Amino acid sequence: MAAQIPIVATSATPGIARNSKKRPASPSHNGSSAGGYSASKKKKSSACSFAQHSGHGGAVAGKKNRTWKNLKQILASERALPWQLNDPNYFSIDAPPSFKPAKKYSDVSGLLANYTDPQSKLRFSTIEEFSYIRRLPSDVVTGYLALRKATSIVP
Repeated sequence: MAAQIPIVATSATPGIARNSKKRPASPSHNGSSAGGYSASKKKKSSACSFAQHSGHGGAVAGKKNRTWKNLKQILASERALPWQLNDPNYFSIDAPPSFKPAKKYSDVSGLLANYTDPQSKLRFSTIEEFSYIRRLPSDVVTGYLALRKATSIVP
């Protein structure tokens, strides 16, 4: 196990090192120079420009007072905005075609279909669906293919 070395910070008085784990002496204790605090405390605080702050530190210092709005308030404020007919929205944005192949779903259950029946061209995902598709009459198969808008409808 490696030996732990105390972290040493430089102080205002040269030659005196202060261990960062120790608490600094109180400002009213002027008799000791422990921690680099002495009668010249005003010099040390005036030398550091960051030492004078408002008292709020960390994330609180830069935050503004934010008011939270629920969904109803957000939608009402968006309806009040002057939208034009040609402004883009989620439905009017044109996107290029995807590089990924389209997912194929079962015509019977709607689950992801890994298989296609070679006779009827219907898609299925399980053996039970396959046996159900094989028992279907041809007009029902044609109806399923028409729902999917398949181009090759088998008579």
